[in-house]
Amino acid sequence: MHSQLEERELSVRAALASAHQCHPLPQTLSVLKSTPQVRGMHTIIRDKETSRDEFIFYSKRLMRLLIEHALSFLPFQDCVVQTPQGQDYAGKCYAGKQITGVSILRAGETMEPALRAVCKDVRIGTILIQTNQLTGEPELHYLRLPKDISDDHVILTDCTVSTGAAAMMAVRVLLDHDVPEDKIFLLSLLMAEMGVHSVAYAFPRVRIITTAVDKRVNDLFRIIPGIGNFGDRYFGTDAAPDGSG
Repeated sequence: MHSQLEERELSVRAALASAHQCHPLPQTLSVLKSTPQVRGMHTIIRDKETSRDEFIFYSKRLMRLLIEHALSFLPFQDCVVQTPQGQDYAGKCYAGKQITGVSILRAGETMEPALRAVCKDVRIGTILIQTNQLTGEPELHYLRLPKDISDDHVILTDCTVSTGAAAMMAVRVLLDHDVPEDKIFLLSLLMAEMGVHSVAYAFPRVRIITTAVDKRVNDLFRIIPGIGNFGDRYFGTDAAPDGSG
């Protein structure tokens, strides 16, 4: 029975893997420029010998850069302010109503401090999605979203995206709460090409933003070369028995 369940889970995820895997990466994807600094931080957090303290420190640095990069895709409009010298300055103002961050638990919540640091008065929601061991499909277990979220630009965070299954369910939840697809920004420190294609194919108007994209996933659908289980390394817990979405 157990092997049959595993086979079903593999078949579900294999279907995601086959979708558009040979196609070029979508235009809705934006990858943070791989400067020597960014490459250096990736080297540290990908290294299996990196201590937990260093892993947390450099992950937080990457999160801050990622969120700053993502904010450049928000809509801005022209505005004029007056400087202390009594002179006009032609600048830009955010053209939306509000920004809401929604974390896919548990790893996604590690981005909340960086989001709060750069977005004043940002509202925060959370989504918990876990794989059903009987069906191999993601299931919604917990949801807390701010009121009137449909008016906001939503920054959806998860630290790694491999197959894209959890991210796609989270996007569906937001759409069910009337958030327009083009107002959803999916942020992840690391994504697999498979996950990028899956999300982009299902939701072509969602903006996908990451610091790096790895080409492969292994038989357990873990990103290769990858970063390991981000939540376990960040929180110092034992590794989970299966891969994440």
